Formats: sequence, C-alpha cells, structure tokens
Amino acid sequence: MDLLQELEFRELLYQVTDRDGLSQRLNDRPLTLYIGFDPTSDSLHVGSLLQILILRRFQLAGHHPIGIVGGGTGLIGDPSGKANERQLNAKETVDDWTQKIREQLERFLDFDTPVNPARVVSNYDWLGPLPLIDFLRDIGKHFSLGAMLAKESVKTRLEAGISFTEFSYMILQAYDFLRLFQDHGCQLQAGGSDQWGNITAGVDLIRRITGETAYGLTMPLVTKADGAKFGKTESGTIWLDPHKTTPYQFYQFWINMDDQDVVRFLKYYTFLSPEEITALAQEVVKRPSERTAQRTLAREVTSLVHGRQAMRSAENISQALFYGKVTELSAREIEQGLNDVPSYTLEGDRAVSLVDLLAKAAISPSKRRAREDIQNGAITVNDQRIADPGRLLTPADRLAGRYIVIRRGKNKYHLVKWLV
Repeated sequence: MDLLQELEFRELLYQVTDRDGLSQRLNDRPLTLYIGFDPTSDSLHVGSLLQILILRRFQLAGHHPIGIVGGGTGLIGDPSGKANERQLNAKETVDDWTQKIREQLERFLDFDTPVNPARVVSNYDWLGPLPLIDFLRDIGKHFSLGAMLAKESVKTRLEAGISFTEFSYMILQAYDFLRLFQDHGCQLQAGGSDQWGNITAGVDLIRRITGETAYGLTMPLVTKADGAKFGKTESGTIWLDPHKTTPYQFYQFWINMDDQDVVRFLKYYTFLSPEEITALAQEVVKRPSERTAQRTLAREVTSLVHGRQAMRSAENISQALFYGKVTELSAREIEQGLNDVPSYTLEGDRAVSLVDLLAKAAISPSKRRAREDIQNGAITVNDQRIADPGRLLTPADRLAGRYIVIRRGKNKYHLVKWLV
C-alpha cells in the first residue's frame, strides 16, 4: 500500500485538501512537508507524539520532513481548540521552551541521512524581524474577514471572546507555510484536525501569491473510547521528558490501556505492520486477560521515546512491584517505580520500631492498628512479610543503602527514605 493508504489503515487520515492530487504528487517524487509545534510548555506530550510520528512516517517513505517550533507564534497563542485566551509567556521563557522542544524533535527524526535529512526551524526567524506595515500590505490583504470569521477555530471562540492577538494567529501560520514553500519547496502542511482552518488558509495564501498548488492534511484529535482526554491521568499529563514523566510511568500509561483503545493506539503510535496489528487485535478478542496487545504497545512506544534499555527497566520495575520483588531493583528503579507513592523521610542511624514507623509515616492510622496489621500479615518490608510486632529496623535493612519499601495489603506501597 502507498503512504496515504497506510495512513488510512492506521486511521490517521482525517481531512485532505486534494486527496487525488496529493497521492499523485507523493508518488511522483519526494515531497517536503511540515508540522508546527508551539512551545506552550518545556516538553511535548503523547498527543504531540502522534504528529511527530507522522513526520517520521513520511521520512521513512522517502520524503523531507520539517518540524517548526513556534518561537514566534508561541508568543501569540493559537485559539484552536481553546475555550479561553492562552496565557502569554515572556519571550525568554518561549525561547527556552523552543530550544527544549527542538531537542525533543531531534530524537525522532533523522538529520544525518544524506538522502532526505530532517530540519527543525523556529518561525521566529522570519516572524521576529517582519515589518508590520509590509506584513499588512503584502499578506493581510489576501485574507477576507468574513472567511476568517467562518473558520471553526475562530467561530467557536466568538461568544466567549477572542482578542485581535489570537485572531491574527491564522494569518501568521499561513505565512509560515508560504515562507516554507518559498524557502524550502514545502508543499504539504499536516496537523491535528483542529488546525484545518489554519492549514487551508496557508494553502489558499500560497495559491493567491504564487499561483502554485500546496496541500493540507489533518489527523484526528486523539481521544479515548469513553470520551476522556487522551494523555491525561490522575497524576497529570504524560510528557515525553523523562524528568516530568518517568519511563516507568510512561510504560504504565500504555500497558493500562483499555481493550477498546489498544488496537487504535497500536495503529497510531507504533511502526508494526498491518499484519502484526491484525494479529494483536485478534488476541484482544480471544485472550483479553493476557493483555498481549497492551504489553506490545507499552514496549514499542516506551522503546521509541526512551530507548530499549529504559523500556526493559520499566518492565523490570512493573514485574517487581506486581510480584513483590523490590529487592531485585536498583536505587534508580525504586525511585522510578515508587515515584508517586506516599513517602516518609527518616533520619539517624539508630534502630526504629516498625510499629512506630508505621504510625509516624501514616502507613497505619495508629500504633494499635499497626500492631494489628502486623499480626494479621498485612505488612511486608522489603518483600518480607513481618509477623512480629516487636520488629526493629536498622540502617542495614535499607535497600540500595537508602530505602525501606513497605507494602500494606496487596498493593499499597510506601517508600521510606532513610538518611544516615
């Protein structure tokens, strides 16, 4: 199958300005395309990952990908998909975030291949020095106010209110497309479906100024089957930065995927063949309890984002916590696996009563309850079930020279950091 057919199989083709024309153009010779990423944070997240992988799929098919980091448009704010005005950030902040996002994009695209190397650019390079009068005369005159008001990204904001600052975003993004068309021969802009109005504005601007044809393509916005926002958990957004979302937390996000979603996300986020995905879909139906599809999804995406070593470590942590083998984990793996469990810091080199520790750390609600928990076999310390309420702990009991891992019941973990 050709590239567009593969995107259709993966349910990634939502809107195309000219399906037949784009298909013929892709088959004729390599094409240059771009996707924009505004620096609204210091990291991209799993929603952004879908678009990064679109660039990667095109590059693997022989085309030329450009990732734009919106160092300029990030100072303005995109109204698409937002009910209210974005908070405007200082230029220094946007510059810092622009650099970090540029570095993240460079992890997924090949910049060294001599055939079709990727590029990452910031649109501040041309938007920053752009004279206002020249911009209004040469670019603004091509935009009809009525047409702009009819765009969905603007229309949905009119009642709540939209500033001229955000209203102008569409023109700036269209100008980005024009500059990339003129400077790099870029003929295709891709993005999420909420970007359709901005993308078609760029296609139209290129036609009006150059008389040439450009194309637009969108992917569906990612949601879960239950309508919940994708990439959000109780603990927050799933980031690509391992310091914001650890590889273990990242792995857990994918392995806990619902059966209704897992096949679609295998299509979206992996490079498995259609045959492999179809086989995994059959596993979901025949043997759902084995969660083969979820394990495959977690392995593939964690390896892609964080590397195979981090994936294996995340898998090791998952197994250790499930089967109660935390003593087999390294200090770093303990930190990752128990990053979001209740913790308590203990200082000094003297032995401490386990009963006292359970009460002070709020693992058990009182000393009396702590004794009952121990006697009932509900307390495990470093994989060892404790039956003696008089048990003392010493610094020698620490794992990796710093941790005591306590489990109350089947899966309520607590981490004690013992500083000596």
